[in-house]
Amino acid sequence: MADRPAQPAPGDAARGPHSGTPTNAGRTVAADTTRPASLWSRNVALFLAARAIARLGDTMLPVALAAGLLQHGYGAGAVGLAMASAAASFAGLVVLGGVVADRFSTRTLMIGADLARLGTQSVAAVLFFSGHVVLWQICAIGFTNGVASAVFQPGVAGTVPRLAADVQAANGAIRIAESSAQLVGPAVAGVLVGLVSPGGVFAAHAATYGLSALCLLLLRLPPARPGGSPVAPGASTFRGDLAEGWREFWSRTWLWAVIAVWCLYMVAAWGPTVPLVATEVVRQHGPRAYGLVNSALGAGTVVGGFLALRLRPRRMLRAGAFALFAFACFPAGVGAGTGVWVMAAGAAVAGAGQAFWGVMWATSVQTQVPPDVLNRIHAYDVAGSLAMMPVGQALAGPSAALLGADRTLLAAAAISLVVPTALLSVPAIRGLVRADAPGRPRSRPGGALLEEA
Repeated sequence: MADRPAQPAPGDAARGPHSGTPTNAGRTVAADTTRPASLWSRNVALFLAARAIARLGDTMLPVALAAGLLQHGYGAGAVGLAMASAAASFAGLVVLGGVVADRFSTRTLMIGADLARLGTQSVAAVLFFSGHVVLWQICAIGFTNGVASAVFQPGVAGTVPRLAADVQAANGAIRIAESSAQLVGPAVAGVLVGLVSPGGVFAAHAATYGLSALCLLLLRLPPARPGGSPVAPGASTFRGDLAEGWREFWSRTWLWAVIAVWCLYMVAAWGPTVPLVATEVVRQHGPRAYGLVNSALGAGTVVGGFLALRLRPRRMLRAGAFALFAFACFPAGVGAGTGVWVMAAGAAVAGAGQAFWGVMWATSVQTQVPPDVLNRIHAYDVAGSLAMMPVGQALAGPSAALLGADRTLLAAAAISLVVPTALLSVPAIRGLVRADAPGRPRSRPGGALLEEA
């Protein structure tokens, strides 16, 4: 969610890669003249296709796991264990993946991770087609996929600024592409389960990784910007790179403060909202109603992506935090027992606000952080963002048993208002000026920023 060295003051931020001025770490980032002037370049189109295709496959996987394992006599606990095996290895190793991504070619690592997942999902397809499904094997495949994802994900943040001159627009387009694929994925998986078998869904999922790898292989990345070259494997130690990434992360108040607040969001808002909305809507209105609400949430994220393409606030995190107030509509609509269409409308508004925040956040990280440590910072961001989500999901059941599902959802809605309020209360967050803003404060020698009057 959110992203670093020496004696920073509160609100200290790195100059972006477009500025050609010193960062707060004393680095000079030269303006990049090799990147395409237009968002709609061949490279950006290939990267958008890779992200959309991969997201399509990832949203098909839960349907395949649930249908396949239930068909072979396993219960809901087995489905959860299979999903958790991938999530646990990803969350546990993504920070190390960030160090690896800063030492080697990110594109090569991403292609390798896609090919590894092509192989594992092909094995899963064979197991389900053959009917010899053993839970530990499915969990081992999930664990391996999580490791591959931990290698892949850190490279995404460093790739976007190298592809597009307009990083915010690129992030908005990626959000739209991924959200559109997310709307289609579960439906495609349901059709494949009905027409073929769960094995067919795993085969299709494997194919999406193959297509993603092909798109990444066809990319022609411009040369890395000064300060953005991969670290030579012998130039520093792995532990040293890990420590440097942490120093860079901790030196930026706006970065670690967002992550800290986001932990609250995951534990008390998003974490319990997802399972409780599913159970309450299905129990009260049936699975079709839940499908409608979920689709509305996805459609809202598409709208939020389009808004992020059009609006260019000077203080991106402040604008994103205001948009995040909209998320409260999602748990509040379900917790208050409103009609299905009101719930769907609340979900759409929530999705739009969440997507707009996501683009503002991703763009801030990618443009405010020096490129030579960006992959490591993004890894800390992802790890911190996801760490508390399982806790929130685990607390959903006990909270619902103690307070009732409706009151728990209303409490989540209230916390959803506290989170953006907390973000806006931190001067370093609300005052962070976008890296490409005209008249942005200039850096003093040594890295401190000169604030505007």
